[in-house]
Amino acid sequence: MCGRYFLDPGESEEIDDIIKNIQSKNMDVKTGEIFPSNNVPLIVGRKNHKVDVEGMIWGFHGFKKSQLLINARAETVTEKKTFASAFSNTRCVFPTTGFFEWNKDKQKFLFNDSHSTSLYLAGFYKNFEDGNRSTILTTAANQSVDQIHERMPLILKKEMIDQWIFDEQFAESYLKEQMPMLISTPV
Repeated sequence: MCGRYFLDPGESEEIDDIIKNIQSKNMDVKTGEIFPSNNVPLIVGRKNHKVDVEGMIWGFHGFKKSQLLINARAETVTEKKTFASAFSNTRCVFPTTGFFEWNKDKQKFLFNDSHSTSLYLAGFYKNFEDGNRSTILTTAANQSVDQIHERMPLILKKEMIDQWIFDEQFAESYLKEQMPMLISTPV
């Protein structure tokens, strides 16, 4: 499960460029520690087959009034009525500088990529009456995460972003891929 992540434009030139691009469109997005229901920066596809950035609320409306669906399981996303169509048609990417997980003792850990200052999380979005809302895909944790938590976000390499957004066959096959090893820091 990915319940919070971190977005620090000062740590990553790529992230800084994304934030500046969104701000140039007069959109306001949250940086720092990101919580569900925040307006977050996303990389999305446009009809001209180009990627773009925009701000969007993190969390689909749930089945109860105050519930948010912030994650979808990679193993079942194509089967779940709530998610299948959005996954097929409106995939997006959450740019981050890391994500948080907690162990059973409630100790918080920040996970990062040891080779990059940016970490890209696979997701998708859907249009609701109050606008577009997004969710992050999760998968079974690999060895670098499973001692802390049994789930982790589906992580993309930067060069996979266009394929993830525009190529449904690639996206469906990537749901089963092994995730990269990460480093963790207690916070």
